[in-house]
Amino acid sequence: MPALALLAGEEGSSPAADDALPGESFVKANGIEICYQSLGDEDAPVILLIMGLGMQLVAWPDEFCRRLVAQGFRVIRFDNRDTGRSTHILWRQRPRLLLAIARGLLRLRVPAPYLLADMADDAAGLLDALQVPRAHIVGVSLGGMVGQCLAARHPQHVLSLCSIMSATGNWRSSLGKPAALRQLLSRPAKPDCLRSRADRLLRVFSVIGSPGFPSDAVELRRHVERGLRRAYHPRGQVQQLLAVIAAGDRRRELAAIRVPTLVVHGADDPLLPVSAGRETAQLIPGARLQIIEGMGHDLAPGVQALLLAAIVEHCGYGDRMVNSS
Repeated sequence: MPALALLAGEEGSSPAADDALPGESFVKANGIEICYQSLGDEDAPVILLIMGLGMQLVAWPDEFCRRLVAQGFRVIRFDNRDTGRSTHILWRQRPRLLLAIARGLLRLRVPAPYLLADMADDAAGLLDALQVPRAHIVGVSLGGMVGQCLAARHPQHVLSLCSIMSATGNWRSSLGKPAALRQLLSRPAKPDCLRSRADRLLRVFSVIGSPGFPSDAVELRRHVERGLRRAYHPRGQVQQLLAVIAAGDRRRELAAIRVPTLVVHGADDPLLPVSAGRETAQLIPGARLQIIEGMGHDLAPGVQALLLAAIVEHCGYGDRMVNSS
């Protein structure tokens, strides 16, 4: 892999010790250091939460995690490589996103510091390091893609898969609206200013958020600023996006998945259209599809309640399938 590992914080802003989470820990896995937090009884069935593009483990709302724990699960959330306090990857090439997108559309090789498969190997390595034989995998957006790769490459680790607002790598089914893509690739007006960074993320959420499930503006800003104080690594988002583009069309890999799978997608997702969710469910044998009207590409409070019920039901179904086999 044409990349060198850096400890988190050496590029972008350094992680702030005051914003560390209770119980936040580190393990070495797959050649990098991964920051994670484990919640709940260590003997309970495990749900591994995998977050999306450029987002830290704190993007999984605390209350959402607590409610999963209250349902009898051990919840593990972690920073993917190139986010938060996990290892940041130093790539000596200058990322050229527009060229990468063009090459991806033409199905040409796209240079990248790592692939989605490497991120899936990170997740498998984390489970190994924590001595968790098998887990229910729940991923959103890029995290759903990582979860798909994990289920295909490491099925022995996976009790069930829940792929949320994600895609297959097929451009024809997953190209979002230009306005959403522009906002996703935008930069803050003042990169060194916390408020400016937060303003940029709030503009992103205003475009990609759920029209049927409004968020409280004050609470959303507090949540966004909490993450920005914890760590800030904008290049990581770019490199993760390169990993998605370089992975290419993964439809054949998805067709090989054999674990119980639930696909959840918003009917009003402007970043990854609902056609991407439909195709995901069609490709994975036996997958169930749940489309949520009014849901965009975020975890608005109203969306969280629906996801919580869907995940708990699906994990119970996955456990029954495993116990009956």
